[in-house]
Amino acid sequence: MKESVAEEHLYLDFSHQYQDGIFPLHTSISLFLLSYCDCKLFKVFLVPTNEDVDDQFVTRNLLCDLEVHLVSRCQLPVVVQSCTLPAVVMKDGKFCRAGLSVVLRHIIQKTYEADPSKTNVVELLGFKKTCLKACAEVSQWTRLCEISIPLAVEGFLKASPEHCQTIPPDILLLERKLGEPVRVHNDDKIRRQKLQQQKAGAKSAMPAFGEEATEEGKPVKMQEHPLPSLELSIAFSKLLVQERSDVVNREASHIRRTKTSDLPPLDHIFAEGLYFTLADVVLLPCIHQFLASSKKQGKNLLNLPLISSWYQRVQEVPGVKRAAGKCNMELLQLPESMSAPEEQLQNLSSVSGELEEENQDSHFIGGPRPTMTKLMENGIKAKFSPHPCPNWTIDWSNLPSAVSPGEGK
Repeated sequence: MKESVAEEHLYLDFSHQYQDGIFPLHTSISLFLLSYCDCKLFKVFLVPTNEDVDDQFVTRNLLCDLEVHLVSRCQLPVVVQSCTLPAVVMKDGKFCRAGLSVVLRHIIQKTYEADPSKTNVVELLGFKKTCLKACAEVSQWTRLCEISIPLAVEGFLKASPEHCQTIPPDILLLERKLGEPVRVHNDDKIRRQKLQQQKAGAKSAMPAFGEEATEEGKPVKMQEHPLPSLELSIAFSKLLVQERSDVVNREASHIRRTKTSDLPPLDHIFAEGLYFTLADVVLLPCIHQFLASSKKQGKNLLNLPLISSWYQRVQEVPGVKRAAGKCNMELLQLPESMSAPEEQLQNLSSVSGELEEENQDSHFIGGPRPTMTKLMENGIKAKFSPHPCPNWTIDWSNLPSAVSPGEGK
């Protein structure tokens, strides 16, 4: 094979095909991303471990959308032979990028450079384009997504039925990660919106004072249409490129005065938080194989409620089902996991005390956010000066209610 190439070449390992997956999983992940991005900028080569595999087998059984070629390991360019696949060889044939995260990020960047209208592709790189940028040697999250989860699933599929009874520790670690609070760059603003939504939902759920809570001995459903998750609304409004209203609703006074430490945490919608990123693309083929195998063995998938919910949610992302279809991935439809009634009652009681405090302060209107208090608590004293034009007056009646100190009241 010539050392110089006219286009970039992508080299992927190929060991075998199992059900609707191509192994190793790093190859399935790479092909899934190519399908999601609708990227045909690379000449794709599979490097089989079994020399008996031929091109017709690949064309007939593996991929129907990408042009894929087979190449033996001894025919690989010299620059690739000492690398762990996947690897991309640049056009000059003298430089290559190796490693799953490095290759996937390169595919995304090249796709966006070729077609800047594909904003959904470049947004896979996340905030400041740092998703899976840190190498696995220094980032526990990158290591979990890039190495630990794929190896755990491959080991789970190879294990005997006796050893498949236990969930791999790395899958359980992912379940715990999905249960941790989300940290995003505009964390404070979104958490205040969530607090306001929670209190609004609790108000509508609480029965009016003096009304019967039961009817003919049967409990009355206090809220037929619960408010959608704020995190879910934010995540999918970005994915669907929905235009947001120009009218900004100012937060209620008691929301503005709430300390940051008292704000509710944000829940995971996707793997890294509120937005669909490259981490979700990496995890989906792996978790799909794990769930498909578990379901085939009749295992109870409700033991992983957060992963199951994430798996269903990812399928609703525009382009995911199309990409899965191109890769012959038959995505599962899992039963929705419902929260226990006890948990719902606890959630309701936790905000009832806050509602009582809110009602006591209902006469308060306007007021700044607690910036001055925070400064004073840290030993910083603000100096106030008189207004240079104290005779100025503002006709609030001719201005939008959102800018009024009285909030339109």
